[in-house]
Amino acid sequence: MNNISKKVEGVVLEKLKVCLVGSSGGHLTHLTMLKPFLKDKDRFWVTFDKADARSQLKREKMYSCYYPTNRSIKALIKNTFLALKVIRKERPDLIISSGAAVAVPFFYIGKLFGAKLIYIEVFDRIDKPTITGKLVYPITNRFIVEWEDMKKIYHKAINLGSIF
Repeated sequence: MNNISKKVEGVVLEKLKVCLVGSSGGHLTHLTMLKPFLKDKDRFWVTFDKADARSQLKREKMYSCYYPTNRSIKALIKNTFLALKVIRKERPDLIISSGAAVAVPFFYIGKLFGAKLIYIEVFDRIDKPTITGKLVYPITNRFIVEWEDMKKIYHKAINLGSIF
């Protein structure tokens, strides 16, 4: 994230409220790698209420989302209503995610409320897109990939290399 400019399409990065949304496990670990960028930000997290998430996010503001999300219409509907409630309450300036499916309703609802959107395609995707990536790509302000080959799929993407 250090390579991202001080502004994301008009939003000053030093004074913003950030929503970090993603599944627990690897997606959450991926997002926690952004802690140097996040250290002085007003932030909150949306993830699964699981032991690993509670452990990684001690002393952090966290909202629990519904799971399992993969190919679950029921979870998508529940998470859409959750996104509406949380985004209306918190009013984030910026939403960041590395997936998975829970990011979709938060990005679309966030966009409606004027939030800027940054999506980071996961590290293990070297030459094929994720479903979530394909769904949010059209509405993101910044789409980040970690492999140069992924720019063949996501033409507007920025390759910042690995955040690990």
